[in-house]
Amino acid sequence: MFRRETTNESGTLNRAFPPGKTRPLSRSHLVGFGILISIVIACSMIAPASAGEKYMAGAPELTASIAGTNEFRPGSDAVISIRLQNNGLNTFKFVQSGIIDREDLPNTAKLVTLALGPGDTPLIIKTDPQMIGDLKGGTSIPVNFIVKIPRNATAGTYDLPLNIQYTYLWEADQYGTDSIQYRYLEKNETLTIPVKIKPELRFSIISSGTEHLNAGTEGYLNLVIQNTGHEDGEKAILKIARNDNSPVIPTDSSTYIGDFPHGAEMTTQFKLSVNRDAENKTYPLDVYINYENGEGDVIDTDRTTIGIPVGEKVAFSILSSPIEVSPGQKKVITVQYRNTGGAPVYSAQARISAVDPFTSSDDTAYLGTLVPGEMKEAAFEIAVDGAATPKEYGLDSEVRFRDALDNSVVSDPVKLRITVVKDSGIAAVLGNPLALGIIAVGILGGGYWLWRRRQDRS
Repeated sequence: MFRRETTNESGTLNRAFPPGKTRPLSRSHLVGFGILISIVIACSMIAPASAGEKYMAGAPELTASIAGTNEFRPGSDAVISIRLQNNGLNTFKFVQSGIIDREDLPNTAKLVTLALGPGDTPLIIKTDPQMIGDLKGGTSIPVNFIVKIPRNATAGTYDLPLNIQYTYLWEADQYGTDSIQYRYLEKNETLTIPVKIKPELRFSIISSGTEHLNAGTEGYLNLVIQNTGHEDGEKAILKIARNDNSPVIPTDSSTYIGDFPHGAEMTTQFKLSVNRDAENKTYPLDVYINYENGEGDVIDTDRTTIGIPVGEKVAFSILSSPIEVSPGQKKVITVQYRNTGGAPVYSAQARISAVDPFTSSDDTAYLGTLVPGEMKEAAFEIAVDGAATPKEYGLDSEVRFRDALDNSVVSDPVKLRITVVKDSGIAAVLGNPLALGIIAVGILGGGYWLWRRRQDRS
């Protein structure tokens, strides 16, 4: 392998390389190439400057509206669901390297507190002010308040004041590239929430009274009512209903009224029954009206509870002392009955239940009308078995009667005391069959002896 060298006109040495061989880089070329690579590497290691965001304008803009219905009935506990909306916008943003990003945005409402007040309305707000935290721009949140609408609240539309307290980022001052100072503003504003109290039929009971109402019987309830509401009722029906386990039970539970305009009065009567175990006191009864309102809806009014006085149960007692009878005797007995209840009875009939060792062919006696405290006598015929054991017996006696509404009612049984005693003296002899036989034989023998003696004398 060889190479050829020549010298040109300037005296520079020319070197000729064989075909296929590259000419090596000169020293100056290598130094320049190294410097270029170093510059590229250094440039690639330098991080680009970051750009920060700064909002120059913007603030929260809060609005409130009711989510759902805003119509409520008097006398009810309502839940008013308020949706709080933040419509605030950030209208101008500045982006530049070296700006530190802000943690809060100007249109964010922070530390929001809501308080719903009654204002000049008759409503009663039962929920305390509520803290809901931060509300970013373009978002909303529901907040519930419990409100009591009084029964006497006048129908109409009312504005409830909704007080809103919050803070927001007003300004942020940056110092250098590593610190920033925030300035916040507090804001207190009041919005109005419209609510509507619906007109409805309400009634007042002007008077109430009862007739012939005693335990175990039926009687009447007389009512006078008035429409004291703000709506005229159509197809109205006055109804009464049993209150829980009260012994007062409606027999007639409804009366048709028809049109019942505001201020109108009406009088009606219901029939009631009372359980036998009721006491002499006042028991509750519910009264309400079913009607069609102006929107065509059929609704019930709130129930009104009234007191129903109940008289004493009709009862009887036997005043007679224990009646004495002898074994084998048939006897007409007289029994005294007294009405010890709280109501008169009509067409009363007393009856005894004869059981062994007694029998009766006449066990019913008519008493007629007895007012409370009145006494009447009844006569019965009883027969006593000859083998009856001498002692005191109790026979059940009851009285069937008609009440003031001509219902047939049977009283609770009372005890008729009868004492079976042994005969004494001539009654004991006369009541003894053996003694009667001996007496009969003696009488016959004596008669025969007298007859024979007269025959001998003649």
